[in-house]
Amino acid sequence: MALWGGRFESGPDALFKQFNDSLRFDYRLARQDIAGSVGWAKAIRRAGVISAEELASLEAALAGLAAEVEADPTLPARSDAEDIHSWVESRLIEKVGPLGKKLHTGRSRNDQVATDLRLWTRDEIDARLAELRDARRSLIDLAAREAGTVVSGYTHLQRAQPVLFAHWALAYAEMFERDAARLRDARARVNVCPLGSGALAGTAYQVDRQTLARDLGFAEPTRNSLDAVSDRDFVIETLAACALIAAHLSRLGEDLVLYSSQEFGFVEMDDAVASGSSLMPQKKNPDAAELIRGKAGRVNGALVALLTTVKGLPLAYNKDLQEDKEPLFDAMDNTSMSLRIVPRMLDTIKVRREACRRAAAGGYSNATDLADYLVSKGVPFRQAHEEVGAAVRHAISRGKAIEELPLEELRRFAPAAGPDVFAYVAIESGMARREVFGATGSTHVAKAIEAARARL
Repeated sequence: MALWGGRFESGPDALFKQFNDSLRFDYRLARQDIAGSVGWAKAIRRAGVISAEELASLEAALAGLAAEVEADPTLPARSDAEDIHSWVESRLIEKVGPLGKKLHTGRSRNDQVATDLRLWTRDEIDARLAELRDARRSLIDLAAREAGTVVSGYTHLQRAQPVLFAHWALAYAEMFERDAARLRDARARVNVCPLGSGALAGTAYQVDRQTLARDLGFAEPTRNSLDAVSDRDFVIETLAACALIAAHLSRLGEDLVLYSSQEFGFVEMDDAVASGSSLMPQKKNPDAAELIRGKAGRVNGALVALLTTVKGLPLAYNKDLQEDKEPLFDAMDNTSMSLRIVPRMLDTIKVRREACRRAAAGGYSNATDLADYLVSKGVPFRQAHEEVGAAVRHAISRGKAIEELPLEELRRFAPAAGPDVFAYVAIESGMARREVFGATGSTHVAKAIEAARARL
C-alpha cells in the first residue's frame, strides 16, 4: 500500500519502484517503527485526536505486530510495500480496519524515519559498547597472563626498545577505551526525538513533544523541525566513531598478522580462528586478524559515502537521505563482527615467550640504555648518542651484540664505560628503570592492569 497515491493517476514504473523502494533494507527498522508508532498513538491520544478505546486497540495491534517481527525479523522484507512505514501501516489496517488510518495523523514519514533511525542507532551503540568492553577485557586478561613476557617494541617496524608484552596489550585497551568514550559521546546527540516535526514545519496538532520524547526513552525533543527531519549528523558521528574503532582493530590485526608469521614467531593463533591453504598443506593463515584488517575499509567507506551524500543537500528532507541506512547498517554489522572476534582470538592465543625475548635482546635494542648509562657518567646526551651509534656500527661489523664486545673494545667508542656497563644494559635492568607513570616497567604495568580492569 502506497501512502501517497491520491495525487497520482497511475502507478509507478516497475523499474522506478525497484529504484525507489527501500523495504529491502529498511525492514531492519521494523521494531523501532512499531515502538515509535506506539509513542505517537499515545501522543495523539493526549492531543484529543483519538479516544482511549482507540488507543487501546492500536496498542494491542502494534504489540501483536511486534511479536510477529520478533519471531521472524525478515517478515516485512517479503512484502511488496514501499518501505517499513508502509508495511507497518498496512498491517495495522489489516488488524484494526479504518482505525489504522488514523495513526498517521499529524505525522510524516520524514520525522518517522528520523525517529526510527535514532532509536536503531541508539540500540546499536549500546551493543557496540558491550562488545568493546569484552574486547578490552580480553586484552587486559592477555596482559595479566603475559605480565612477565618481554618482547621487542618497534618504531618504523624496526626493533627499538624492549617492552613488556602486557604493555603492548594495554596499548590497545587504551585505544578501545577511547573508542567507548567517543561512542558514549555520540549517543548523547543521537538521543533526541524528532517525532512531532512533521514533514518539515512541525505538526498542527497539540502534541506534547516533551512527554513523547520521554515515552520513547529520549532525553529531549529536537528544537527545530527543519533541522530535525534532515539531520543525519548523528549517523555520521556514529560512523566516525566506528571508523576509528575499525582503524584500531585493523592495527591490532596487523600486529597479530606480523607476530604470527614465521619471521616474527611471537604468537600462534588458535586453530579455531585460522585457516589453511587449499594447495599448501603446511599453511596456517591468521584469517581472523586479516579480515579484521580488511573490514576497516568498508567502515571507512561508509563514513565517506554518507559525508558525500549530505554535503550539498538543501533544507529540508531530500530522498538522497534514503542512502543513509545501508552504509550505517553495513558499518555497524562489520564493526560488531570484528569486535566480537577479538576475544575469540586473544583468549586462545599462544605467546611464544622465548621468541619474544630473543627479539627483545636482539637488534641492539639496548643502545638507548647504553646512552643513558653514559649520561649517568657525566657524558652529555648528544655526545653519548654519537658514541653509542659508533659502537653499534662497530658491533654490527663484528657480528656481535653490544654486550658481547670486550670492555676495552667498547671503551674505544665510549671512554666513560666501566665494568658495570654490562649489568646496566641488560634487559632486566632497562625494564626496571622504566617505572614512571605510563612506562613499561613491570611494577607500573602491574598497576596499569589492575587500573584498566577497574575501569571496565
